[in-house]
Amino acid sequence: MNTQKISVIICSIEAGKFARISESYKHLLAGHPLEIIGIHDAKSLAEGYNRGIQQSSGDILIFSHDDILIIDPDFHEKIVSRLATYDVLGFVGTSRLITGTWFGAGQPYLHGVISHARPKEAKLTIDIFGVADWPIISDIKAVDGLCMITKREVAVDIGFDATTFDGFHLYDLDFSFSAYRAGYKLAVCCDIPIIHESTGQFDSKHQEFANRFISKHGDFLDAGTPADNRRGQQKTPAGRGALLPDYHALLRTWQPEVLKRTTAAIHREALTAR
Repeated sequence: MNTQKISVIICSIEAGKFARISESYKHLLAGHPLEIIGIHDAKSLAEGYNRGIQQSSGDILIFSHDDILIIDPDFHEKIVSRLATYDVLGFVGTSRLITGTWFGAGQPYLHGVISHARPKEAKLTIDIFGVADWPIISDIKAVDGLCMITKREVAVDIGFDATTFDGFHLYDLDFSFSAYRAGYKLAVCCDIPIIHESTGQFDSKHQEFANRFISKHGDFLDAGTPADNRRGQQKTPAGRGALLPDYHALLRTWQPEVLKRTTAAIHREALTAR
């Protein structure tokens, strides 16, 4: 048995969400050394995650939102084996970074798969950004922060910039791109089904932190114009999407031979399998 200890760090102000996500990780990582660290009074996600790093003792650190659900019995095996090659793992990300969003460069530079569950809606959405190199996309420059998995030494070395990113936006882009700039290897996992109960808030506050990100990293960004031709203003990631009736259909869909097809084919696969 692999004896590497895993520390899951979660910033959460809702007791119910924290209880649910904690039980989820206990189930996913049952039988393996594990600690779950809750930060319930974070001044910002960067500040909270830094405290979590200080409190943690794991060899592998998972920085997790409290509103996600990972549905994969092989989750432990996958992340441990992949961290032998890579230093930071995410679920969606980009191989080209040109602005203050991971998805600003548009296709074909976006990679990964993610499902969203919206409040009071019966159906799940699935967004496919790029899965050609299934199950792992390498040469990634930045990842989304819904769940970031790192080696301990990377988290300690890079840390989170709680001075510049003293709110709840762009902490993830800054951390992952800083790791990339420091020479660490980033990758996106395409084969781990994950549901996120949020699609993000791309408001004026997000734009403020995007501007801070560009001020900090601008000299190291790739050249180019954001996909919607308005620098830093793109509101949503541009992936191929589909609606699915339930999580059973989601799991049937989350296969390489299905995800590499068109969106229409995904709809047909999900509905005809009911």
